[in-house]
Amino acid sequence: MSSPILPPYAGFALFSYGFRPLFLLAGVFAALVVPLWMGVWSGSVVLDGPFSTVDWHIHEMLFGYTSAVIAGFLFTAIPSWTGRMPTRGWPLMGLTALWLAGRLAVAGAIALGPFAVMVIDSAFMVAIGAMVTTQIVAGRNWNNLKVVVPVLLYLAANITFHLEVMAQGQADVGRRLGFAMVALLILLIGGRIIPSFTRNWLVKRGPGALPKPFGQFDAGSLALSAVVLIGWVIWPQTAIVGGGLMLTGALQASRLLRWRGWRAWSEPLLGMLHLAFAFVAAGLIAIGLTSVGLLPAATGLHLLGIGGVGGMTLAVMMRASLGHTGRPTEAGVAVSAAFGAVAVAALVRVLAPASVGLWIAAAFWTFGFALFLWHFAPILARPNPARRKPNTARPSAAPSTE
Repeated sequence: MSSPILPPYAGFALFSYGFRPLFLLAGVFAALVVPLWMGVWSGSVVLDGPFSTVDWHIHEMLFGYTSAVIAGFLFTAIPSWTGRMPTRGWPLMGLTALWLAGRLAVAGAIALGPFAVMVIDSAFMVAIGAMVTTQIVAGRNWNNLKVVVPVLLYLAANITFHLEVMAQGQADVGRRLGFAMVALLILLIGGRIIPSFTRNWLVKRGPGALPKPFGQFDAGSLALSAVVLIGWVIWPQTAIVGGGLMLTGALQASRLLRWRGWRAWSEPLLGMLHLAFAFVAAGLIAIGLTSVGLLPAATGLHLLGIGGVGGMTLAVMMRASLGHTGRPTEAGVAVSAAFGAVAVAALVRVLAPASVGLWIAAAFWTFGFALFLWHFAPILARPNPARRKPNTARPSAAPSTE
């Protein structure tokens, strides 16, 4: 179903649609939090929150940055799915305030106890889950209720993360559950939008092989992925789980090949989505190799986290920001360079020695999101460009001589 026709909105353009403030906040946060993390890691910056330095870094990438992108995407997609009006105005301002309060609380900028920090940090996703469920049910769009399940499990992962820190001083299961739920959301939603966007683009360019439609292979691979990832959350260092993760990654790579991405590489916004999904598949395989003792844990987690989650969220934000503000979904130099920098960050982080690779990867990540902000902050904060009315005047019978 197409997006509803919106009545005029008299407020700030930034709060006229959910993706605008949430994508902007996600971009600002991504560009600032990694340099801040480097300061914390090197000991020059001290945070007073409830988490250790590593837990704070992992939590804020999984549940801070990523939650804003997930919410922005859902508030953009659901009006199209249900035909209902999007959340905007004061309710949207309240949601962004909740997200900001969570970031400040987790960083220790607000003097609160661990339980209060958990409540404030979780309030954003509680509100998102409630609003998404309400909209889907009200629109009788039952098929998309399946999206609510990983969103609620994502919320449960965040709460688990906090409870583990309160109980034992650091997170363990909560870390893996967070990675697992984000990975499943990408496999589910990415598996919906990537072949759809690719098919639409290829159909306009003449005959040729098209992406395979969603079928039993996709459903089976998703079901297996869910089972294996939950197994990894509970029993991470077992051979059967490691083998399952490698099989899961291979199946997701097979899904990716079925979407005919090589035919769409001339369109960078599509190529980005395919490459980010490839990082997810590679990350799952590498985590499986970690489970059987063949790779360090950081390799798979950074392939999945930086290349998969970072790359996919950045690509989705850029495409959605262009398409939903009335601009052509085409990537220029800055847009392509922004994604390329994040992809390089993922490769450097896992291939270069940690002593230098960490700093270089952080620089590429920060540069990528700085480019995103330079190009997209004005797009997100300003009204859509005025649409030019088509010229309906009849051409004159004789050509002009001027």
